[in-house]
Amino acid sequence: MSTDTMKWYVVRAISGQENKIKGYIESEIEHAGIMDRVGQILVPTEKVFQVKNGKKVSKERTHYPGYIMLEANLTGEVVHAVKSVTGVIGFLGETKGGAPVPIRQAEVNRMLGKVDEFMESAEQISIPFYVGEGVKVIDGPFNGFSGTIEKVIEEKRKLEVMVKIFGRRTPLELSFMQVEKE
Repeated sequence: MSTDTMKWYVVRAISGQENKIKGYIESEIEHAGIMDRVGQILVPTEKVFQVKNGKKVSKERTHYPGYIMLEANLTGEVVHAVKSVTGVIGFLGETKGGAPVPIRQAEVNRMLGKVDEFMESAEQISIPFYVGEGVKVIDGPFNGFSGTIEKVIEEKRKLEVMVKIFGRRTPLELSFMQVEKE
């Protein structure tokens, strides 16, 4: 079949298991022999970096939790094959007993543009610290001291932490790597 007749649909799935369910859908489609009616199956993800225990950790985060994007020509048994997969709740926008509704081309372009943007974007590091949060210094001359975050300086990747030294509140400027949450 030509891709002209294929449209994009959104499959609702159990949140947190999108990649596993995507694999199930692919094997079910292959088993049913209807691969010619299904194009791409996507789980849009983005790579985020977090600081955990003083180390920079890379993690893939699902951009639309609970949703799988499916490009298909929903004729014949394709709808039934997808819906019969364990973990699939149904299609987004379908009415009871009605056919699944495709998403608009503008939405598809925006979604696919976002996926490409995430692939090309420079490393983005999520900042796991918030003003008012309690932290413990784990590196440097003030190792072992505890304090509260007064200011987060994102561009320098530093925190201003208020620590009690000899009974007096003293501000310290520390790197994200020098502290951990209490």
